[in-house]
Amino acid sequence: MKKTKEKQYQGQVELQEKTGAGVLGLTTSFFWEHDPKHLLFTLSRYKFAAKLVEGMKEVAEVGCGDATGARIVADGVKRVDGYDFDSVFIENAQTINEGINKLHFATHDMLKAKLPKQYDAIYALDVIEHILPKYESKFLKNTIASLNPYGMLILGTPNLTSQVYASKPSLEGHVNCKAHDELRALLQKHFHTVLIFSMNDEVVHTGYGPMAHYLFGVGISPKKK
Repeated sequence: MKKTKEKQYQGQVELQEKTGAGVLGLTTSFFWEHDPKHLLFTLSRYKFAAKLVEGMKEVAEVGCGDATGARIVADGVKRVDGYDFDSVFIENAQTINEGINKLHFATHDMLKAKLPKQYDAIYALDVIEHILPKYESKFLKNTIASLNPYGMLILGTPNLTSQVYASKPSLEGHVNCKAHDELRALLQKHFHTVLIFSMNDEVVHTGYGPMAHYLFGVGISPKKK
């Protein structure tokens, strides 16, 4: 086994010898190869969501993809269940997160049914902008029905005003972006308390909504229907 010159780093060599180097998922590997800074921005979104749900017991991610970011969230909660309608990504998430007891994954389509259990919090980052407007209400209905009575929903989405700068691949999938006031109004229909945050690169703030590149909408305590 190779020996590092400073002994405090030897554990890194030992871990690689034992388990191999860490592996990124399908999406995060693609970002790392084609646009590394975008991976930083994406993981920063998960870090913000992780701080909002820290200390909770049951948390779910809707549209988890390869679930690389779910590890950040899982560090501060009892359990994270990741769901995606694409089994290719769920299989990848299971593979790269094998052995992490806090993380569990299943294929599920939110347009067809609510989740199989109730959660203290659900987060969906970069999902709602991919839902056609005609299916939006069904998506929200099933997602909110999966929350506990005082649960929290976190929606992260590119700002509508940022789309003039979006890449061609992004524009192909972004069919339902929101402006900050639209996101607030949407969540206010369903929750007693709504908070809107702006994000530019990896910085979260409460600045001028139209100038934000990315938005977080946080709904707390669903309204009874």
